Amino acid sequence: MPLSFKQTVIIIAVAAVCTFATRLVPFVLFSGKKEPPKFVRYIGSVLPVAIIGVLIVYGIGDARETGLYALWPKLIAVAATALVHIWRRNTLLSIAVGTIGYMLLINFVFV
Repeated sequence: MPLSFKQTVIIIAVAAVCTFATRLVPFVLFSGKKEPPKFVRYIGSVLPVAIIGVLIVYGIGDARETGLYALWPKLIAVAATALVHIWRRNTLLSIAVGTIGYMLLINFVFV
């Protein structure tokens, strides 16, 4: 059953408010001159690396189902991402290189 225009607008509005609220809460809680608690600083330093590890395992973890041929573009993209990050230390550039590289590989090389 397709959604009406009103339902679609309501869903988008609720998603936008929830997204904005989750981005706003840390600034409200930790604004000003006071330091964030040690636990929050620890989570902030450990969580990005953990998330990247989970994403790599998730992305490459289906090798048994998809086969070795489908694993090559993923491994090449992961290697390119790691090399660019080691070289430039720029997270946005590293993610862009990995994503664009993977898309080019699966669409033009490993067809």
